[in-house]
Amino acid sequence: MRITRTQLDEIVAHSREEDPNECCGIVAGRDGSATRVFRARNEFANPMSFMIHPSDQIRIYNEIDEAGDEIAAIYHSHTRSEAFPSQTDVNLAREWSDPLWIICSLAEAEPVVRSFAIRDGAVEEVELVVG
Repeated sequence: MRITRTQLDEIVAHSREEDPNECCGIVAGRDGSATRVFRARNEFANPMSFMIHPSDQIRIYNEIDEAGDEIAAIYHSHTRSEAFPSQTDVNLAREWSDPLWIICSLAEAEPVVRSFAIRDGAVEEVELVVG
């Protein structure tokens, strides 16, 4: 998936602002490219898991639909672990199998952002093309 530096920076900024809790949001896209990053509230508001707040989810879905885009990715942060899907993430992906999963890890001094396809419990890294 192609993503602009500004969009990627927005995900990192959101991750840092919500630390020590996980952040979450949705990336809209079209034709393999991100078009917009939507911040959402983490309904759980804790450092170990996330759930996109239902009212944010409805609002974001409506905006994406009105723009003629699709849900390209679900993003969230890992505040103290690597940028790799946890078993909780894999389980949650069963509800959203089509979008990619972008994870921003804050475990090291510099954030690490990686993207994954999670389908039927299988995890495959997908390159984020930044530019």
